[in-house]
Amino acid sequence: MTHLTALIDGSVYAASVCDHAAWVASRTGATVDVLHVLGRRTASAGIGDLTGSLTTDDRESLLSELTELEAQQARVAQKKGRLILEQVRARLEAAGIAGVQAKLRQGDLLETVQELEAASDLIVIGKRGEAANFAKLHLGSNLERVVRASRKPVLVASRAFKPVERFLVAYDGGTSILKAIRHIAGGPLFQGLDCHMLMVGDDNPGNRHGLEAAADILRGSGYTVTTAIKPGQPDEVIARHVEEVSINLLVMGAYGHSRLRTLIIGSTTAEMVRSCLIPVMLFR
Repeated sequence: MTHLTALIDGSVYAASVCDHAAWVASRTGATVDVLHVLGRRTASAGIGDLTGSLTTDDRESLLSELTELEAQQARVAQKKGRLILEQVRARLEAAGIAGVQAKLRQGDLLETVQELEAASDLIVIGKRGEAANFAKLHLGSNLERVVRASRKPVLVASRAFKPVERFLVAYDGGTSILKAIRHIAGGPLFQGLDCHMLMVGDDNPGNRHGLEAAADILRGSGYTVTTAIKPGQPDEVIARHVEEVSINLLVMGAYGHSRLRTLIIGSTTAEMVRSCLIPVMLFR
């Protein structure tokens, strides 16, 4: 891993995104881009429809005032964005991360991420956005859009960063989680961490063989892997295992076997991201 992009907004998750990015960079030597995207300015709200009783002069005066207000709001948003980026850059540099690049863009977040992700090995984003305090049971809409569209791993930061000592791979036999396992085996990010691998399902010879074969990939890279197969509903079993084993980071496929790549809400993945108090790294 040589480069990562951290998506920053004005939410309470910004500091955590920064700290998770610093953790990744410190373990991999990756450079960091911190990106803040200003949404496109909305058009003035239906002036022609709402001012039919106004004279031409009044209409032009109102339009002029609204245009100036829009420009002022844009200037404020630019200033706020620069301040957010400078604070994040300072936080990363204080953590010993060199060469941090701060990028302020205007437009659609998804289009900007797709433009920049070719040069990135990982996207770091908060679980929720600027409405985090008002939507504790919901995922941020930008998170869902980024996970659906990005072809790179996405690290979903929890509300606050905590040191990572033990991680769990939620194994389901799908191509996404096998990609995650190969990613872990081939890089330094997880080296030295305590590895657990859990499969939810029946403990039969077929499932046991698949799980152990996947674990052997990591064992071949020097990991000591503790494996388990447990029956039940995946979201409930995984959440319980996270608590019982004191897992600090969860690794899972974004879509599993379903191949339903249009939505993550309602899936096991979404439930784990929504309910877990730890970061989740997702692979397509």
